[in-house]
Amino acid sequence: MLDKLKKILICTVQINNSFSGQNYLPYSAGVLETYVKKHFSNPDLLHFKNPIYKRSGINNAVNDLVDCDIVGFSVYVWNFQISLEIARRLKKIKPNILIIFGGPHVPDNMTQDFLEKYKFIDLAVHGEGEKTFTEIIEKFYTKDWFNIDGLSFIDNKNEFIKTKPRERFRNLQDVPSPLLEDAFKNLMVSNPNEKWIGLWETNRGCPFKCAFCDWGSATGDKVASFEEERLKREVQWFSNNKIEFVFCCDANFGIKKRDIDIANFIAQTKKETGYPHALSVQNTKNATERAYQTQKILADSGLNKGVALSMQSLDPHTLKAIKRDNISLDTYLELANRFSRDKIETFSDIILGNPEETYETLVNGVDTLINFGQHNRIQFNNLSILPNAAMGDIAYQKEHGMITVISEIINIHGEKVQLEDDVPEYQELVIATKSMPKKMWRKTRAFCWMAAFLHFDKIFQIPLIISHTYGDLKYCDVITAFIDADPVKFPTIASISKLFIDQAKVIQDGGAEFLYSKNWLGIHWPQDEYAFILLTHENKLGDFYNEAKSLLYELLAIKDSKVPKDLIDES
Repeated sequence: MLDKLKKILICTVQINNSFSGQNYLPYSAGVLETYVKKHFSNPDLLHFKNPIYKRSGINNAVNDLVDCDIVGFSVYVWNFQISLEIARRLKKIKPNILIIFGGPHVPDNMTQDFLEKYKFIDLAVHGEGEKTFTEIIEKFYTKDWFNIDGLSFIDNKNEFIKTKPRERFRNLQDVPSPLLEDAFKNLMVSNPNEKWIGLWETNRGCPFKCAFCDWGSATGDKVASFEEERLKREVQWFSNNKIEFVFCCDANFGIKKRDIDIANFIAQTKKETGYPHALSVQNTKNATERAYQTQKILADSGLNKGVALSMQSLDPHTLKAIKRDNISLDTYLELANRFSRDKIETFSDIILGNPEETYETLVNGVDTLINFGQHNRIQFNNLSILPNAAMGDIAYQKEHGMITVISEIINIHGEKVQLEDDVPEYQELVIATKSMPKKMWRKTRAFCWMAAFLHFDKIFQIPLIISHTYGDLKYCDVITAFIDADPVKFPTIASISKLFIDQAKVIQDGGAEFLYSKNWLGIHWPQDEYAFILLTHENKLGDFYNEAKSLLYELLAIKDSKVPKDLIDES
């Protein structure tokens, strides 16, 4: 029967952000296409158009898609709104087109309300989509979706249907490589001036179930692996196609013993061919020795410019609340010491707004990290809610008194680019919890910026280290003193503190996470960097250092410290 039917025209939409004129190859779209072509009963019946991979005018995208029979959207927080708007306009022009939404932003706890709100979505796919997408296309002419696992839809009787969950792949050898199958050949030929960023996965799954993350929440069991020989051929593909930057999509690179061999292979490929220039990975948790070895290989070869040691919190009550208490802090602290010894830069992550976290626990955690030698960077990230993370559950939010606000997504150091036909993307930020009420959240956010300003932007790092080492002052106490500085005695410092407190209030009111400056490059600055620019621009850097020295003297005097004044003055 199928061979008598007209060809089915299919297009996938996986819109990613662009960085410095570079765009991601749409990996998810490529996997879907290659899987369908391999497993479809009659592949000659199908024709795939080049996927839509970056933001452009919405009507341009609609015009590219309007001749299609099926359009599949891969959605996440950075492309959800534009995907919705493309689909809405597309359905209005062509009501019989089949619109499918999949990806991490499709809620697992799907209700009829979602599909009633977005009536232009015909089918919502949950979990891994390759098999589901293939079965949908098989049933395209009959529209019999009821026996396809992993689907939500509203049927002809206006009844909400959610089929049983789709089982995860246990054997990833059934999933062909979009790189090796040349899924991107036509796309790359059609866009010869693009500089591409590679997306790559060596395994799927995450054994951890951190409450803020939808990665482990989606899988939470054993990690399935692609075969090593395939991965080596994919590395060679990146090299042959001169892909400079590769982002590894694994949740825990280094979790498998073989990852050391894979890291060595990539390093050797770069040495021999010059490509790829860089490989970004998410470190494994708990596997201390393998995490160290894989990251050292990447760092020594220049593939990785810094090692991420993602703490998120150092408070045991918080770690338990966010289901991260099974990840050893000792692992991170040992790794930090070893990388420091090897002169390999690391940076740490702390999430602001986690349940059970207080001002005191967070600042003490920062103090601990600096004490353990983290002088390079702590990234202080505002907690955002993802729909399929445990924190996306309303009951969880109520239990911990979480207050959220909808905020437009702005990239750090991002330009204020407004396309003629575009829509903004939004995130749900946590701006208070039961353990950290709104006022304390503002002070905590200000502390994080002040810690970055003083210590990690290197503006006051040496005096801080000296006063801590020889004056027995805690890092967090000095940083807090700058936040609480008397505006009469220390007007310049107090003005910085006020800037940070005011900006925290801006975020709580739904404003941008970063501070836009039309005069200074026309980009969104982190508030700590903006404060430094402001001091320099207003010729107040000298005033700042004079006040900072006096404030440090006061703190040392309270401690009855014997640190020589000339040492403080010189630093």
